[in-house]
Amino acid sequence: MTPANWSIHGLIMFFLNPWVLIGFFGQFLFFMRFIIQWLASEKKGQVVVPVAFWYLSIAGTLVILGYAIHIKDLVFTVAQVLSLFIYARNLSFLRKVRLQEEAAQGAAATPNIESTEPA
Repeated sequence: MTPANWSIHGLIMFFLNPWVLIGFFGQFLFFMRFIIQWLASEKKGQVVVPVAFWYLSIAGTLVILGYAIHIKDLVFTVAQVLSLFIYARNLSFLRKVRLQEEAAQGAAATPNIESTEPA
């Protein structure tokens, strides 16, 4: 749609196109990750990247990827696919850290029982 053929009816029909709505929904999900990150950082008083940031990144990217495939945009599609790998890798790093922290907490909670032999 170019400015030359913009009309009220044309704009309404453009924005009622289901694929345009899907594209905007993907962008909305992707945008919400910044809101989540900003609110978490404000709450903590320092820069924080919560886990929800990465899940919203993946969700938004998947929706946008579907839109990019539908409009047959190779550049847009490749960028979204590559982003998915980065977001998934960041989640795997976070999972690894969480498991290490849980293991450390479990080890700290376990009493140190040494065998004592009578003297």
